[in-house]
Amino acid sequence: MTETQNTTTLISGANRGLGFETARRLIEAGHTVWIGARDETRGREAAEKLGARFVQLDVTNDESVAAAVATIEAAGGLDVLVNNAGIAGPFREASELTAADAETVFSTNVISIVRMTLAFLPLLRASRAGSTGADSNGTGTIVNVTSGMGSFGAVTDPDRVESQIVAPLYQASKSAVTMLTVQYAKAFPELRINAADPGYTATEFNNYGGPQTVTEGTDAIVELATRGGGGPTGTFIDRSGVAPF
Repeated sequence: MTETQNTTTLISGANRGLGFETARRLIEAGHTVWIGARDETRGREAAEKLGARFVQLDVTNDESVAAAVATIEAAGGLDVLVNNAGIAGPFREASELTAADAETVFSTNVISIVRMTLAFLPLLRASRAGSTGADSNGTGTIVNVTSGMGSFGAVTDPDRVESQIVAPLYQASKSAVTMLTVQYAKAFPELRINAADPGYTATEFNNYGGPQTVTEGTDAIVELATRGGGGPTGTFIDRSGVAPF
């Protein structure tokens, strides 16, 4: 982990769970953190509790994202974008899942990353994170929170818990997030764009069923967000290191 100074970070879906813990840890590491949340009351409460800034953000809405860009740009810009917002989708048998269900899951988990990446691209390109002089150019960072549930290596390995779960829409959406990460890393080589698998973590998202603590679940996210614009791009890691695609 590289300690970074004067680094500004936006985390979507950060009023609870992994996003909230990521915000806490990045503030502790010296970042200025924006809590992005759809619900203004919950978002402001989370920001006040942590000493963060709040911006209203619905990642599925063009106008909301554009307004967030304007707010953050006016406040000085952005160095790190953590695309954390996501949904599990309906908990039903595969035979009961509909096309409308798929549209909802992919809109939040995948299309939102396209929307957020392109909207914040100018600010991230202007980032000076990791620069050492007044005229130095830095490198913006994007961390996409994906899942081992979308890893072909994990879901076909009988020794891994991911292989025991059948959640077609969520798992397909997370595979798409990881592929978007790789392709955007190729398309925007001036940025550092990587994907993080939190692992099976006890949060409200899974009814607190995971064996990992929320701090353990944010290890990979925090690692990627604190590299100061350095390190590899187009990778997929978990808290143990490089993870199988």
